Order: sequence, then structure tokens, then C-alpha cells
Amino acid sequence: MHHPLSSLIDQIVQNAEKRGDFDNLPGAGKPLTGLDDPQNAVLNRIMTEADAKSPVVILRQQILASQERLTSLTDETSRKDEMLVLSELHTKLAIEMEAFRKYG
Repeated sequence: MHHPLSSLIDQIVQNAEKRGDFDNLPGAGKPLTGLDDPQNAVLNRIMTEADAKSPVVILRQQILASQERLTSLTDETSRKDEMLVLSELHTKLAIEMEAFRKYG
């Protein structure tokens, strides 16, 4: 399918080639890495560069932090509060995992 901006993009790339903008780039002549999923390659690169994380990863980190806090708490009320937080995080994680299984 032809993208409406394809001709403009091609023109920009051709101009950059003529100017030599692609000469002596690091990794020139080497295979591109991370192209096992070409449809999502750009998205994956942007997320990596921005240090973005999926909700599942964030929730798992929060669960580990909550579990660690729980082990250090001695007050019964504080422990119950933290157990509630931990329970909610596990529920959110289960919802995210189910959504990922269904919708990708």
C-alpha cells in the first residue's frame, strides 16, 4: 500500500544520500540488529531509547518493591495496608496479562 508521504520521504532520503549524510555511519556495512519483528522495530527502538516500559514490567517492579516493604514492616496495621496494596497490584497484573493474551 502506498503511503501518502512516500514520495516526500524518498526525496528526503535521496537528498541526504547526495549530501553524504549516510557516509561513515557507525555500523555501516553490518547487518541491522533487532529486525526479528520488523513491524514493531521503530516502536521498539523508540521505547528503548526513551527507557519506556510496558505496564506489565512496571507492575512487576511495583510488586517486588511492595513485597520487599512487606518483609520490613512489623506493625500489624502497616502490614495489612501493604498486603492490600500488594493484592491490588497482583489484580492489576492479572488484568494486564489477560488483556495481552487476548489482544496482544
